[in-house]
Amino acid sequence: MPLTLNQLLLLILTLVAVVVAVYLVRVLAQLRRVTEEAEKTMVEVVGLVKNMNELNGMIKDRLVNLGEFMEASKRTAVNLSEASFFLTTRVLRPGSKFLPLMLPLASFFWKQIRKRKEKKHGG
Repeated sequence: MPLTLNQLLLLILTLVAVVVAVYLVRVLAQLRRVTEEAEKTMVEVVGLVKNMNELNGMIKDRLVNLGEFMEASKRTAVNLSEASFFLTTRVLRPGSKFLPLMLPLASFFWKQIRKRKEKKHGG
């Protein structure tokens, strides 16, 4: 029983349709797997973004604290500068004429204090 041209074309078109259908089913199954993996990845990305936002907030808080610490350090440095300026201009310079008398007295008293400590501690 020989096939007619119409039957041969129908058979070829049927085979082509089956091959295309199988190919499409495989592509769609792979596409579904890819989308499932993409969804899992997006969930992980959302978690990472939340963690990054929390970390960003913590860093901002630390930077604010660091800025306050820097301001306090600046104020301390200014106050120390003013205190040292006051000591050098108001206390040490006027008292410098008494310095030749005060240094030997200070060293004498310092030696006495050390001797007392040595006697006290049995040295």
